[in-house]
Amino acid sequence: MANTPDLEFIKSLKEAGGDTLKKCYQCASCSVACPLSSDKKPFPRKEMLWAQWGMKENLLADPDVFLCHQCGDCTEICPRGAKPAETLGAIRAYIYTFHSWPAWLANLATDSRNLPLLVGIPSVVILILWLLSGAMHIPSADAFERYGYTRFFGHWDFKWYPKNTTFIVSIMVPAAGIAVFSIIKGIRKMWGLMSGKANLHPSFRPSIMMFFNEFLWPSLVETMKHTRFRECRANVDRARGHLPLVLGFIGAFILTCWSAFRQDLLGLIWPSFHGPLPLTDPFKTLANISAVALLYGIWVLWGNRLRHEKRGKSIWTFYDWFLIWEITAVSVTGLGAELLRWAGMPTFGYIVYFAHLVSVLMLFLYMPYTKFAHIVYRSMAMCFERYRESAFAKNTGIW
Repeated sequence: MANTPDLEFIKSLKEAGGDTLKKCYQCASCSVACPLSSDKKPFPRKEMLWAQWGMKENLLADPDVFLCHQCGDCTEICPRGAKPAETLGAIRAYIYTFHSWPAWLANLATDSRNLPLLVGIPSVVILILWLLSGAMHIPSADAFERYGYTRFFGHWDFKWYPKNTTFIVSIMVPAAGIAVFSIIKGIRKMWGLMSGKANLHPSFRPSIMMFFNEFLWPSLVETMKHTRFRECRANVDRARGHLPLVLGFIGAFILTCWSAFRQDLLGLIWPSFHGPLPLTDPFKTLANISAVALLYGIWVLWGNRLRHEKRGKSIWTFYDWFLIWEITAVSVTGLGAELLRWAGMPTFGYIVYFAHLVSVLMLFLYMPYTKFAHIVYRSMAMCFERYRESAFAKNTGIW
């Protein structure tokens, strides 16, 4: 029966950080404090009420859950210590798992007891492929200086496509494919639930370009400007740490695209392009700046999280810390591998590079099931927020 209290759902929220949920007595202080709240949408008061009553169906179809930036203004002012921001975070964690595919992998990635497996599975995959490549050895200092990590999985005489690239693509592309498929499946389900809850039945729909120009692009611009983040007062450091992370990942994405274009396409014409990027390459500079931005952003957020936990404004959750650890591992091992190559230390360099491949594979593989997924889900929720107020949905229902 719809809207029947779901006790298992309430239990899962408590385990994911919403353990103070029952302290809320609906005083509405959180909605007064929240800069995103309005008279028509008493956010996050209605979410706290729905969560208390286990009304999972309402929350699964509520875009406001993802509009929350977990700034902590509501938690700071709450007279009962109910920590609404933590509860909203726990709801989002549940939604990621609920929408994700495959379910067993989503469940694996959301439990701290599975951490050895979460690290072990990618490690074993890369270790086995490294063994099968026949290149499981440490190169000489001269070879390391010349080729860097571009022969980590070995070399063959087929000049059109490097062996190292073949093995890396065979690892990362399937992992990214699973993540993309899971995310697309998830946001389709989420959009359908939100539309159904809002009773939106438009007579015509926007084209792909119209949707991009009118809904998606403005949402991405707002995200990049951190407009809503800057409205937060109690936890302004989150914006200061979050923006470098966003920019760092954008820089890393650009580098990945250029590296693939350089290796896989230009390298077919000029085989010399299969080698490591020279230090003078502007994309190499972008990569280094991105790594520093990621490290700075995670340093700010790490310290910020620790301070809030110490003050009792947040509690330790695997959901929050797993992403912090993942980003830290990717950044530290990536920058560390490069520094060790400059230093001419192949043994330590290969060990750190192996750890870097493991951490990148973890980031790809577990993206739909961790806090990293909020990049996509929040963007789509912001799109829906604009869509439901547009001419496409006007007068078709009431939210």
